[in-house]
Amino acid sequence: MELSDLAERSRTIDAAELGRRLKRVRIAAGMTQADVARPDVTGAYLSRIEDGQRRPDFELLRKMVERLDTTLEAILAGSTPDELNERRVLVDHAELKLVSGDASGALEDALAVLAHLSGHDSRSDVAKLARVVQAGALEVLGDPNGAIVILEDLTKEPTADATWLRNLISLSRCYRDTGDLSRAVAVGEQAQDLIVELGIEGLTEAIQLSVTVAGAHMLAGNLDLAMRTCQRAIEQGERYESIVGKASAYWNASVIESKRGRGDHALTLARKALTCFELGEDGRNLGRLRAQVATLQLRQSPPDPRAALETLDRAELELANSAASDLDRAGEILTRARAHYLLGELDDARRYLADCEETAPGSAIFIRASVEALRGEVALVSNDTSAAKEYFRSAVTRLTGMGADRDAAQLWFQLGTSLAQLGDAEAAIDALSRAGASTGLVSTPLPAPVRSRVDA
Repeated sequence: MELSDLAERSRTIDAAELGRRLKRVRIAAGMTQADVARPDVTGAYLSRIEDGQRRPDFELLRKMVERLDTTLEAILAGSTPDELNERRVLVDHAELKLVSGDASGALEDALAVLAHLSGHDSRSDVAKLARVVQAGALEVLGDPNGAIVILEDLTKEPTADATWLRNLISLSRCYRDTGDLSRAVAVGEQAQDLIVELGIEGLTEAIQLSVTVAGAHMLAGNLDLAMRTCQRAIEQGERYESIVGKASAYWNASVIESKRGRGDHALTLARKALTCFELGEDGRNLGRLRAQVATLQLRQSPPDPRAALETLDRAELELANSAASDLDRAGEILTRARAHYLLGELDDARRYLADCEETAPGSAIFIRASVEALRGEVALVSNDTSAAKEYFRSAVTRLTGMGADRDAAQLWFQLGTSLAQLGDAEAAIDALSRAGASTGLVSTPLPAPVRSRVDA
């Protein structure tokens, strides 16, 4: 800050706050009041300043600050080093809460830190870290637009470090979650030249940014482009020996192949990703990926539910011993219910479906709709057609609140087929129409036939 700004700040700062800051710095420096005060004023006068009863003029303050071996900015424009360290610890705790699944607590702590940072401190590293936690918490709590506002500011100035890349990944992901897939792609693609220019293209986060872009391409239906992006990310992972980057690319490539209906190839790629993740310490992603492998084992022809349950047993342990979210655990339980259904173990399937419903967050529309759809299939196999119809209609109601994507399309198609099997033609036609709409198909009326001259 300019000297004139500091002088003005010395006249407007709360006297009690100024006194507390001077006292805290003096005690940390191991100095007495007399050491700081003389020869300009008495120790008694400094005591009144520290108690907030007197405000020193600017020149006297400058002299005291020099003796305290600190700066006017630290005293007037921001926190002392000790205060900043305390707030950094609070931010670390907030980050730990976020990783542990307590997004609400993380957001509360981050906002508390930011409320005490103003002026010079609002641009400090501590403030930036607090805003990163704030954005992450907002994303988890279902407010991607709020996170985007913060992340756009945090990524505005490129820096040659992993933090900038992680913020870009979060920004791309939030754009994706709001349905703005073009911006989700642009975030990564526009950063590529800068990443090379800054010399950070070998960082794991740079590879993961490419994988995030591939995910946006996949959701937009550009599966070939998504796969090429993943293949380039795999090559980068090999070149720069990034195990996590390579694992992320294999994982996303597996999802793409699964959506293409190439189950065997998808399973091969997922197992390559597993091999990479098993070399690291990311228990959450290891458990999530293993649950995906189990899903692919159920989609094989013929399905292998016994092998899937063995895979899920390991996934359950890995998720339990990591910072997995309720959504992660609900996905694993739902896959377990499907495996028991395929084995004809209907009571076990019902039990796990109840566990899944209890575990899944309220915002997990797709999982909750999937639970009702599978309950319908269980009821159908049990010859309880009236209950099956109710479950399928309940799934339709839940799924109506979800946006269009390929997973939704698959579930709509399944519901349409099941409702048709029950003779509910109207609901079946509606579900099948929604399946088409979720993949981008639209109903276009045929043009009226042109009458020939003979007809005329």
